[in-house]
Amino acid sequence: MSPTEKNYLRVKTSSNQSKIPVLHIIKSLGRGGAEILLPETLRKHDKEKYEFHYIYFLPWKNQVVGEIEKEGGKVICIPAKNNLEIFLRARKIAAYVKEHKIQLIHCHLPWAGIVGRLVGRLTKVPVVYTEHNKWERYHKLTYFLNKFSFASQETVIAVSGEVAQSIKSHYKGSKPNVTVVMNGIDTDKYSPQQAGALNVREQLKIPVDAPVIGIACVFRAQKRLTTWVSIAAEIRAQIPNAHFIVVGDGILREEVFKKAKELNTENYLHFVGLQTETRPYFKAMDIFMMSSEFEGLPIAMLEAMSMGCMPACTAAGGIGEVVKDGLNGILVPVHEPMKLSTEIIELLNNSEELNKRKKAAQKTVIDSFSMTKMVGELEDIYSNVL
Repeated sequence: MSPTEKNYLRVKTSSNQSKIPVLHIIKSLGRGGAEILLPETLRKHDKEKYEFHYIYFLPWKNQVVGEIEKEGGKVICIPAKNNLEIFLRARKIAAYVKEHKIQLIHCHLPWAGIVGRLVGRLTKVPVVYTEHNKWERYHKLTYFLNKFSFASQETVIAVSGEVAQSIKSHYKGSKPNVTVVMNGIDTDKYSPQQAGALNVREQLKIPVDAPVIGIACVFRAQKRLTTWVSIAAEIRAQIPNAHFIVVGDGILREEVFKKAKELNTENYLHFVGLQTETRPYFKAMDIFMMSSEFEGLPIAMLEAMSMGCMPACTAAGGIGEVVKDGLNGILVPVHEPMKLSTEIIELLNNSEELNKRKKAAQKTVIDSFSMTKMVGELEDIYSNVL
């Protein structure tokens, strides 16, 4: 057994046995939306009542480990190279559950859910699962194993109404119960007043009065970032002082960079890479643009809205449950992402309307998508299950 694998046995349960130990299981702890939620929810959880443990499997995707540990979470990596190896780690996870007297397992995304349900059966510990995506988007094997094992859990949390509907259209079992808990963000943290000292416009040599459109995401196929770059080029052709910021990285970087080079975007499109602190970049943006093919409910979009950015997006997944076209943003059909350019150009020529929608976007998140509200709903589910 390697030193890394042995490490999971070294973490000791808190001496305060009155706390309820909860174990989160997730494939990776990179900077994806589901992963970022873990330290953010931990910050708001009742840590006098609960003690939180986290198991992940991809050692090279560990960007939020430090943030979780800073908030008092206990993080263990049980290395696995692929989904099959994750499944084969069930007995190691079960040993951890027994040693640390875990009372509730909370899984995120399908392969963590599949192995977590098996662990639940091995240990007789109840399992809660958060579904972040629509089922029709999963690989056939993932879909089958997720569906086959789905009854072996107490409650399923869907991050949007559309995700809940997707589950119900594919899974007809009476158990488990499916509950919608919309993603939330820390609206106190994500406010323009908390953006820090970094002046992104100054750093990137963007004029103070230039409109800025941006995104923060992992470079995945679902984000359609080559399309995003094409939309940016169309907007720039009509709004010559517009600038664009892309925060993030991923396996499709070469494809995205190639498209940007083909369209000669080097003078106005700024790739800033992965950033552990995104607030200064959101503060620099006027519009947060997404051209996604599918989504659950994007955390980065909510964070940007809370910072005062107006969303301009395709109506993918739960986005349409947040963004109301003409009121707090721009919404176009998923199959017509290039329509974003026309809508954004029109709005950039009407600063009064843009400012109105920016304020409405911020109010939407503060009123309905706060982290405090989300964590309260999660803790209610924990109490009901236990």
